[in-house]
Parts: sequence; structure tokens; C-alpha cells
Amino acid sequence: MKKKLLSALLSVAMISSLLVGCGSSADTTETTETTETTEATTEEAPAAEETTEEATDETAAAGDEITYAGELEIMHYSTSEESEGNGGSDGFRTVLAEWDEAHPDITLTQNVLANAEYKTQIATLAAADDLPDVFLLQGMNTIAWADQGLVYDLTEDIKSSPYYADYNTSYFAPFTVDGKMYGYPVLTGGTCTVVIYDKAMWKEAGFDAFPTTWEDVEKASEYFNEKGITTVAFGNGGKWQANSDFLSTLGNRYTGPDWFMGLIAKSGSAFTDDTFVAALTETQRLFHDTKIFNEDFNAVTNEDAREYYISGDAAAFIGGNWDESYIAATLLASNEEKYNNIGFAVLPQPADATYAPNSQNIGLGYAVAINPKVADDPEKLAAAIDLAEYVTGPAFANYVATNYALGGLTKVADVDLSNFDQITQDFYNWSYVDTETCEIYDSYISSAVWDVLNTDLQTMMNGDMTPEDVAANAQAAYEANY
Repeated sequence: MKKKLLSALLSVAMISSLLVGCGSSADTTETTETTETTEATTEEAPAAEETTEEATDETAAAGDEITYAGELEIMHYSTSEESEGNGGSDGFRTVLAEWDEAHPDITLTQNVLANAEYKTQIATLAAADDLPDVFLLQGMNTIAWADQGLVYDLTEDIKSSPYYADYNTSYFAPFTVDGKMYGYPVLTGGTCTVVIYDKAMWKEAGFDAFPTTWEDVEKASEYFNEKGITTVAFGNGGKWQANSDFLSTLGNRYTGPDWFMGLIAKSGSAFTDDTFVAALTETQRLFHDTKIFNEDFNAVTNEDAREYYISGDAAAFIGGNWDESYIAATLLASNEEKYNNIGFAVLPQPADATYAPNSQNIGLGYAVAINPKVADDPEKLAAAIDLAEYVTGPAFANYVATNYALGGLTKVADVDLSNFDQITQDFYNWSYVDTETCEIYDSYISSAVWDVLNTDLQTMMNGDMTPEDVAANAQAAYEANY
């Protein structure tokens, strides 16, 4: 039986393979192409570079469990063009093809649009109560669509999944409302807050590793400043960087995760809460009152700031996974000794913060969700749930870990990273194994809120606005726009 692949209004957004949605953190090039609906065999999907034995076994097992025979539709944005160089999309397409092949009695229709088109089209379908059987749910839509009855409650199915013990359960937070989970987080996650530092430079300053407290960073800055070296390079010229690459992690150290979940759910949290104001106060102190950062941090972008690190003018840099990819590739080609001295660390802990000292912000912005109407046919529902479990389970996790050194919802034990060099292995372990995770603020709520906060943060970091006023303005924007 032939499988259908529906492509409509394909527009290609070439993005970093790890980008999660941190502000405007990557330049994009977009082209648009309209194609006719095509019917194709699953052989048209990209073949896996390496298919693990575990994945093959799980595919066969999944095929044996499903009794449904009929039509099933999935809508997603992993186009063939986007999958080139994008590990998450390549992995998604690969395991989706595996599941399709294992279920010959199911006619799987894929409605595939590029990301920008997908967001517009899925919102249109939701407004018309005409969502596909299976689709990708964006975290910021979960509350409203759950309230409208547009997404199926998967709580018990997720908890009874054979893979549940291996799920990184923190990824479910954006898709959880009142304790109910509405999707399986999908694709790959990457950090927006990683400290990249030169091990040799910090050893010369008397530190075997990057400090775990800001107090020690301030001590180190005395050494580096005497040598005319910036201690930590940072760029906030685009205004979003202070939010995505700094505050959402530092803020979690003060507020804990429940505070931000409360903001998302409108359950009582406020920007004017003392804990968040304390995070703003520490941010102002670090950038305005110390000599840790480059003086032009508000004038240069993260792309500019990372050049300070690459050139040796800064001993460390704070940015996102896309910056790590650029720095690593640049140094590998131009300065192998400096490349081999790359180290990774979390933000140091403030003296008055009480939460999660080993945390960094990382997330999965979409989840595989199911239209509640599918539940009218229990066999079809079982097939849809099995599909959702498979494309987010061990088969996907093993594929992206083996081929891209990336991670998703399902943790991989003893992943074989031997095909990658030491720095790549170190970053994988830092991202997915050795650190705790927290949410990325501007992946949720509303851009109208973040535009106000981000503008005020620049002013505050320069010392020209109080943390209390920043918090009050943010709260006003939140109440007006969310």
C-alpha cells in the first residue's frame, strides 16, 4: 500500500541544528516553493546513516502491537530541505519512515510545511477545530488549546509508556496544564546559556576549572584586567541575549521552576515578586558594578562577543549552542591548541540564590499531540499514540546521538560518541548528562512582554533604571498582553 506525502507551500528556513528559539538568535534565509500533492513510497524519506539494533527491534515490536488498519494523518515541519544539516529534522524524518514501514496496513499521510508556514496553518486549523490526527503542538499554545478541547489528554499514556523511565520529564513542562500532559516533546534540545572558557587561561589565573561562584569570577577578573583581557565576553546588542542567554538561567536560581510555570499558567506568579526582582538586582550588579564583562556588552551582538573569545581577548564567553558550534568550528580550523582547551560550565551561583546551582536553560519547543476526535476510534488512537511514542523514543534518541551528538526527550544510556572528537563529546555530556535544565523564558508567554523587558534590561544593565521599575513594566506588559 502506498504512503502519501503531502507537501504544501514549502519554504525553507536554514537554521542551526541545535537552535531552540532563543530570541532572534540565528539569521535565516527563506525561499518559497509550491508543489503538487505527491504520492511516494517510504523510500523517499531520508535513510538513516546508522540505524541501531535497538531501534530496529523496537520498530518490529511496535508493528506487532497495532491492530488498526486505515488512514492516519500527521502534520509537521521537518521538510527534506530542512533536514539537511539539521539533526532533529533528519532524525524525525528517519524514524517516522521506520514507523511507517513497520505498519503496512496504515496509510500515513504527512502534511509537511516549513516552520513559518506550519505555525500559520496549524493556528488556522485550530481556530476551525479541524486539526490533523497527529500534529506538533507549540508550548505557548498548550493552555489555550487544552482549554478549548483541541488536544487529547495523554497523561496516562505518557506515564504508562515503555520509555517513561528514560524520559527527561522536565521537557514536559510547557505541555502540562493542571497536571495533565498533552504531548510528547519532540526533536532535539539545545542550550541558550553555556559558559565557554579557555582552560589554559583560567589555569594561569589560578583556577583548574571555571568558578562555581560569581565571587571567584570577580577575583579572577582582577588578574585578567591587569593583563588587558576581558574576563567574560557577552553581547546584548540585539536586546534578546540578556534574556535568553543569561536571565532565564540566573532567574531560575532565585525563583525556582514553579515561579515561571506560574507565569505561563497565570496562577499567581508576577514579575514583581521579590525573588525575580532579586535576580534583576544581581544581573545589574554583575554587569554594571563589576569589571567582569566587556564594557561594550550592550553595543555588540553575541556574534561580536564570541570573536573576543576566539581572538584571546576574552577568557570566557556566554552564549548559546549555536555560538558553541561556531566557536568550535572556527578554532578547529584556525587554532587547534585553543580548540583543545575549550571548556564548558554553567553560570556561577550568586551568593544569595538558593536553587539549582548546576542548571542551564534548555528546552523542546514542540510536542507530538493528538486530536481528541481520534479517540472515537480506539484502535486508531492506539496507533497515533504508538507513533508519538516511537518518534520521540529510543529510536530517535539513538539516531541523533549517534549521528549528531544531540539529545531529545528520551535519555540514551552509554551513548557511543566515539566517532566524535573530545570537545564534541564534552559538549554532549555537558548539555544532556552532567547538568540540570530549566526553561527558556522567551520560548513562552508573548513577544509583547519580552520586547518591554528586553529593552528595559539594557537600560538597567547600564545602571540607568532600577530593577523594581523593570519588574513593574514587565508585569504591566504581561497583564496587558497575556
